[in-house]
Amino acid sequence: MKVFYQPDKSQWSDLTKRPSDEHPERVYEEVKRVLEEVKEGGDRALISLTEKFDNVKLTSLFVGKELIEQSEKLIDQDLKRAIDIAKSNIEKFHRAQLFNDIDIITSPGVRCLMRSVPIERVGLYIPGGTAPLFSTTLMLALPAMIAGCKEIILFTPPNRDGGISPEIAYSASITGIDTIVMVGGAQAIAAMAYGTESIKRVDKIFGPGNQYVTVAKQLISNIVSIDLVAGPSELMVIADNSCDPDFVAADLLSQAEHGVDSQVILVVDSVELANKVVDSLEIIQREIGREREVKGALLKSRVIILEKRELMIEFANTYAPEHLIISVNNPWEIADKIRAAGSIFIGNFSPESAGDYASGTNHTLPTGGWARSSSGVTLDSFMHRISYQEISREGIVELAPVIAKMAEGESLHGHKLAADIRVRKILCNNQKSNKNE
Repeated sequence: MKVFYQPDKSQWSDLTKRPSDEHPERVYEEVKRVLEEVKEGGDRALISLTEKFDNVKLTSLFVGKELIEQSEKLIDQDLKRAIDIAKSNIEKFHRAQLFNDIDIITSPGVRCLMRSVPIERVGLYIPGGTAPLFSTTLMLALPAMIAGCKEIILFTPPNRDGGISPEIAYSASITGIDTIVMVGGAQAIAAMAYGTESIKRVDKIFGPGNQYVTVAKQLISNIVSIDLVAGPSELMVIADNSCDPDFVAADLLSQAEHGVDSQVILVVDSVELANKVVDSLEIIQREIGREREVKGALLKSRVIILEKRELMIEFANTYAPEHLIISVNNPWEIADKIRAAGSIFIGNFSPESAGDYASGTNHTLPTGGWARSSSGVTLDSFMHRISYQEISREGIVELAPVIAKMAEGESLHGHKLAADIRVRKILCNNQKSNKNE
């Protein structure tokens, strides 16, 4: 990790660049070709692209239901119990997000309502590759289930045997998913967006992935809704001398091991602490393996030394990290001033991996600086809200002059007429009624 001491703000733009910013044009062109191939070729293209990118020749795009049903017996029982505990915590946190309907009278005779409606059909992308992320299955399938989505289809790359990990299959089974497609990468996003002979297009696509998946989601977002821009993993740690350097080093490695395009940023207030963490990194990384991924990520990662806490906060908000760990004295003093982060971990005993797996919060979070304006996945992500208004005769008589005056001010005379014509008829009918009396 390269160290930068008290970098001038003119350097911050370069220091907050992501690794995936390096070759965007090449990635965009390749993804465009994949999207077009799936759009034109359907199932046949999915099989061909899976063989090309994953070196697996599929005989079926779908995981057999028997494997899903039998997955409980195929995984380590201690891991099964861990998954079950994580499921419980994630479910509790997301059930607490259920939105109460609104039903209010805004003025006499004017009733306004808002109700949450589940998205009918959702597609979930679960990264595979060197580390099949069965935890992401829980993070996406549970809120989809709680929201009440009618159809949930899961996509994940096949392993070398032409199947999927039993851990992903088990996580799917306990969340009620029984349709799993063995396709990954940009081609999976294309299948969800366009549909094929055997796969219905979805209403919204969820799930993180590498830069190819991220670009694919961006390109198809004009025809189908996506959750957020979630690309390669990233972590920032803000630390002072109250931290444990070993904890900080372990946290940095926990994200670096995701892949060579991951990025970790350490922000500290002294050279001494920076050296302690870097020394610890050298020792601890020997314990975790995944040498290629870790070394590749650390080459693109940085240590930033900023002696003033205000500058630490400002730099964090400029970078807008996916994950932010705050290991300092009085951590909430910093946390309360953070305006751009996907998820924040407070204090020395809150590792980012807790959020990745089992604390209950969702780990599908905005990356690449999108945390400045986007949230991570929540229960609301799987729902949309419909507003209603019910106006009585008395209500429209009272409200019509307001509508008419505003419409007239915008020169939209049809809008004015739509309100006025109702009032005229109401008044006319009232006059007729009075004459008859």
